[in-house]
Amino acid sequence: MNAAVIQEWTDVEIGESVRGEDVYIIQSGCGEINDNLMELLIMINACKIASSSRVTAVIPCFPYARQDKKDKDRGRWSRAPISAKLVANMLSVAGADHIITMDLHASQIQGFFDIPVDNLYAEPAVLQWIKENIPDWRNCVIVSPDAGGAKRVTSIADRLNVEFALIHKERKKANEVDRMVLVGDVTDRVAILVDDMADTCGTICHAADKLVSAGATKVYAILTHGIFSGPAISRINNAAFEAVVVTNTIPQEEKMKHCPKIQVIDISMILAEAIRRTHNGESVSYLFSHVPL
Repeated sequence: MNAAVIQEWTDVEIGESVRGEDVYIIQSGCGEINDNLMELLIMINACKIASSSRVTAVIPCFPYARQDKKDKDRGRWSRAPISAKLVANMLSVAGADHIITMDLHASQIQGFFDIPVDNLYAEPAVLQWIKENIPDWRNCVIVSPDAGGAKRVTSIADRLNVEFALIHKERKKANEVDRMVLVGDVTDRVAILVDDMADTCGTICHAADKLVSAGATKVYAILTHGIFSGPAISRINNAAFEAVVVTNTIPQEEKMKHCPKIQVIDISMILAEAIRRTHNGESVSYLFSHVPL
C-alpha cells in the first residue's frame, strides 16, 4: 500500500514510486460522488504518467450506473444523458487498463468499455448471509421489487431451492412509485426482497407493505448498494422490515447509528481476492459462485 497526498483545489501527488508496478486504486462511487470520481481520474492519470505497468480501478459501486440508457417519459424519449458511458470514457482516457466493480445496475455497462471489466457479484455472500441469519429460510420466497430484477432473484431462488415472486411497479416519475402488483404467493412465508441498490427506499418500503398485506410473516430486504439518500432512513425505520441488509460497497457506519434495522455484509474479501487473482494472472470466475475464505 502506497501513500497519496490529495489537497483540495490544489494537487494530487503519489507518495512513492510506482514505476513498473501493478497499481490498484480503490474508490467507490458514493458520498461526494463528483469529487471522488475526479480524484480517481487524477490518481489513475498520475500513476500512468509515473510509468506504472498497469493501473486497475477498483470501483465497488460504479457511479452514475443508473443512467445507462435513454428512457421514455410520457411516451417521448427523455433528454437524460447516458452518464455511465461518459464515466467509462473518462476512466479509459485517464489511463485505466482494467476495471473491477460489483453488481453493475445493468451488466451491459461492461460494453461501454474498450478495456477489460470484471463485474463481481454479491450473490455468494448474500446466499451465505441468508443461510446463517434466517432460521426458516427454507420456507422463504425471494421477491424482486421490479420486473427488471427477475433474473437476479430467480438465480438466488434456484440456488436456495425456494420459490420466487416479483412486484410490477408503475412509476409516475423517478423515485416515485404509483402502483404495485404482486405476482406470486407469499402467504405464511418469509419474504426476502432482493435488489441491486436502494436510493430513497420508496420502492422497497412500498413493496414491504404490499408483502405484509399479502400474508408474508416476515420481510427482509437485501441490497448490494445502499445509497440511502433523502428520507430513506426514516422510511426504513417506519417500514415492516425485520432487517435491511446491504454490503459495504458504500460505507454505512453513519446510517447504522440512526437505523438499527440496517445490517452489513462485508464484501472486502471478495474484492481482495479479485485483486490477488488479477495480479497473479488467475481466473476470477471462481468468485462468481463462491465466497473466499
